[in-house]
Amino acid sequence: MRRIIQSAMFVSIFFIGLMALNYYIFFRMEMLLNISSNNVYIFIFISAISFPIATVLEREISHILTRAFYTISAVWVGISFYALFLLLGYEILKLIINIPPVTAGIGIITLTSIMSAYSIVNNIPLEIKELEIFIPNLRRDMKIVQLSDIHMGSIRNSGFLKKIVEKTNELNPDIVLITGDTIDGSAPLHPYMFNATNNLKAPIFLIIGNHEIYEGLENVLEILKTTNINILRDEVVEIQDIQIIGVDYSFERHHLKKVLSQLEIDRSKPSILMYHVPTEIEAANNAGINLQISGHTHKGQLFPFNFLGRLAFPYFNGLYEHNGTKIYVSSGTGTWGPPMRFGSKNEITLIKLKKEHQNR
Repeated sequence: MRRIIQSAMFVSIFFIGLMALNYYIFFRMEMLLNISSNNVYIFIFISAISFPIATVLEREISHILTRAFYTISAVWVGISFYALFLLLGYEILKLIINIPPVTAGIGIITLTSIMSAYSIVNNIPLEIKELEIFIPNLRRDMKIVQLSDIHMGSIRNSGFLKKIVEKTNELNPDIVLITGDTIDGSAPLHPYMFNATNNLKAPIFLIIGNHEIYEGLENVLEILKTTNINILRDEVVEIQDIQIIGVDYSFERHHLKKVLSQLEIDRSKPSILMYHVPTEIEAANNAGINLQISGHTHKGQLFPFNFLGRLAFPYFNGLYEHNGTKIYVSSGTGTWGPPMRFGSKNEITLIKLKKEHQNR
């Protein structure tokens, strides 16, 4: 019952937000293009209600038609955001230079169309992102593959996961680490969803992200029992002479600091921390962690969130260092909501761990 109430609240808030978004877009474009339609309120209502309805239908009666409806509705959300920010850009620009309204309207439609088409196409490839990281006390060079934010659901399904597994195996990693949000929450869970992971040739470790919690952690864990995935929940394991630490996502402040203080981490051995959100790097450093890998940010996924996201997450995307502890933030292997990317890529991260003396 609690989950139903939470879902209803989310859908209601999201619907109100989409109503306001579409109201501004439709009426502002009418003014710019000097057109009038008696049916504008119908268009606004349909545009706003489509994604919430598609979300509910997918959760209850997932079918090829509901998946198509969900995908189209999600794409429209992405298109709406592009139109919104271009309109806001015009409002600012017109204070500086004179742009005829009709010209502005046509320009906004054209740019929105180009950006949307590019984003959809850019969302298809899986990029292999390679980096080298030097780790102290490492006995031998190793290859780690990081997957993050796959978001398996209505849009990212078992076929997408199969493609990920094939590309990962081609990299011949020693270990595969999945840093949360493997589940999207847009479609019902099925036992076969993760069958492809059984074809991975390397040991697999996974941690819990926020979407696993939204979905219902018990259900997710039950599904994952059918796979060869090792789930790390606030614990340390040692494999191939390296410590892997996995910590659950939490809404609690300073959660990582609290958990790490309770774990037995050998500072004389190499260590990799898996934590979904790229925060609390100070706690990781104090615990003697060599490398923290995270996701969650999607590198903003869509313009202009690529820039706005940096305000919320100083460690936003890429490799950083804090007092000797390195942190890598993946842009995500999949997408949430609109299957669109602008200024970011779907990535499989190949981390080549090197013995530190090679860097000297």
